[in-house]
Amino acid sequence: MTLKYSTILVAVDGSKESELAFNKGVSAATRNNASLYLVHIIDNRSFGSIDAYDRTIADRTKKTSEELLDGFKEQALAAGVEKVEVIVEYGVPKIVIPKELAPKLNVDVIICGATGLNAAERFVMGSVSERIVRTAKCDVLVVRRDPTDVLADA
Repeated sequence: MTLKYSTILVAVDGSKESELAFNKGVSAATRNNASLYLVHIIDNRSFGSIDAYDRTIADRTKKTSEELLDGFKEQALAAGVEKVEVIVEYGVPKIVIPKELAPKLNVDVIICGATGLNAAERFVMGSVSERIVRTAKCDVLVVRRDPTDVLADA
């Protein structure tokens, strides 16, 4: 295995931890002259019941996700990353990221936040980052927030 990362995937969900993961990903991509994939997976398990009432929710969610990632893409390009791609897909993040996207994109490292936006799911089924660590075939960097920041938010 090489010590240089040439293809980096950063999972972004809008949480503070994923923003920190993005910053680490940009730094690593710049140092390694690597390609950077910014990925957001829209967890569509709840859309089945909503779909019967309002089909536009999925479309609006995707648009919001694309806007979030486009902002991050601009920041990455401004920081000197030469190749940045944005991917927004539907599915279960803890499956799509390590089992589908990482192999398809030939990713060397996945960078994600230690905790994301979905605390209820984490309580019931375990975190996305934990599942990525257990199932990915590449390196995984899990980024944690500074404990003093967590106390400041309380």
